[in-house]
Amino acid sequence: MDTLIFGISGLPLGNGSTRLNYASGIDYLKSIGLDAMELLFVRNVNVTDRNKSLILEAKIRNNIYLSAHGSHYINLNAKETEKQEQSVDRILKAREGLSKVGGRSLVFHLGFYLGASEDDAYSRIRDNLLRLPRTGVDYRLETTGKGTQFGTLEELVSLCKEIRTCKLCIDFSHIHARYNGKLKGYNDFANILQYVSNELGRSALEDLHMHIGGVNYNEKGERKHLPLLQSDFNYVECLKAIRDYHVKGCIIAEGPMVEKDALLLKETYGRL
Repeated sequence: MDTLIFGISGLPLGNGSTRLNYASGIDYLKSIGLDAMELLFVRNVNVTDRNKSLILEAKIRNNIYLSAHGSHYINLNAKETEKQEQSVDRILKAREGLSKVGGRSLVFHLGFYLGASEDDAYSRIRDNLLRLPRTGVDYRLETTGKGTQFGTLEELVSLCKEIRTCKLCIDFSHIHARYNGKLKGYNDFANILQYVSNELGRSALEDLHMHIGGVNYNEKGERKHLPLLQSDFNYVECLKAIRDYHVKGCIIAEGPMVEKDALLLKETYGRL
């Protein structure tokens, strides 16, 4: 991408006077100065034949970057072959839904260890990812927020090196929560970006999908999202590292105050 843009996960809160859908939400986001929306397919693919044209028209009209978050029921390391097949199918259905509205990045979690060794889980997940067809949609592998979940930065970088159709989604808040508040200062964020650059090349930083949000956590990892200003997530130092490494791509704000936090991130970045 040519620049760094900011957007939200799901529908905006709006002004409370009208209920927003994807199409009207895109119009609203553009009106307040945001440029991206991540559609939520976490329970079902809610792009249908009834709304796809309106969403696509709104996307084109506003030049909005669309991504989507895949199902919460994906586990490419499931013990049962049937559940692995269902997970692959959920990814493919999400890809199809996002493609209908001109979206680009499909973000998803890969699964849980379920008692398997890290190496065995990696091998099974890699083999299932290799089954996904090449497409105009990027498969974005998201870092996870709990130690029981497959998806450390190192695991995902390794998969992206092996599988050309896969790219990173760095959820900084998940990394922070997974390690019980690890990301405290500038160097913690800079080290992540340097690692990505070292392993995947400068091009990975020039097309990076990121999640940032407040997060509540304990020693077991992520518990729930929080508004940025009610959390200990050091978004200012995170944004400084992103600026200094000349990262391009998309930052998606997550949490209960989505567009407010997205605007906070955009305005803070603009002042750095």
